[in-house]
Amino acid sequence: MKKLRIGFLLITAHADPLRDSTFVENPDATILFIFVNSYSQAEHYAKALASIGCDTIELCPGFGNEGVGRIQKAVGPYIPVGVVRFDTFPPYGAAHSPDWYQKD
Repeated sequence: MKKLRIGFLLITAHADPLRDSTFVENPDATILFIFVNSYSQAEHYAKALASIGCDTIELCPGFGNEGVGRIQKAVGPYIPVGVVRFDTFPPYGAAHSPDWYQKD
């Protein structure tokens, strides 16, 4: 069985991907975690994750519908993009839409 490679993007206001990234690995899979601070930055890192062979891209609930669409467009139709979803974004309750991270 092929070892899975999964890219996981988390969006936070003060993220620095060069500082805020890590990975977890076991014999079956590797997950690369990268924190980003905007949808534009997420597009850049999603493309990078796809180019190094990630089989899927997973997004934290901070990505709204627009962000999910932008990431899927960035990586193309052959890389599945998954989303962790909640009815509200738990850290901020109903006061914020996930798309509040959108800066550009």
